Amino acid sequence: MKTVLKYLISVVLLASALLGAELDWSHDYEAALQQAKKEKKDVYMLVTSADCRWCRKFEATTLQDESILAQLNKKYVLLHIDRDKDAMPEIFKKQRVPRHYFITSEAKIIYSFLGYWNSEDFASFLKDVDKKR
Repeated sequence: MKTVLKYLISVVLLASALLGAELDWSHDYEAALQQAKKEKKDVYMLVTSADCRWCRKFEATTLQDESILAQLNKKYVLLHIDRDKDAMPEIFKKQRVPRHYFITSEAKIIYSFLGYWNSEDFASFLKDVDKKR
């Protein structure tokens, strides 16, 4: 019985670790571009601010969806910029957040959009980005 219990606990811990996978965010624009060049990927840049409730909702819902996590991790170097404290080029300094940018490793904007999006809609945007490449 103890062996079965240990096995079940191990399985539950492993499953929670896999399902709770997080995105590996950079907070440095230039470093993200360099990493994208090295990995032959594009960059997904999420611009937020500390007082943005829609930013928190996007992070707590859409960015917790396993299919979204898998797509982002597979295709992009991930960059999270807090517009109030992180350095970023002037071209990206917009008033409204959350703002989403898909950028080549050469700093060319492929696609961008504004706002909170649920998983289904965000997945649709990811397909649109694929079409623009």
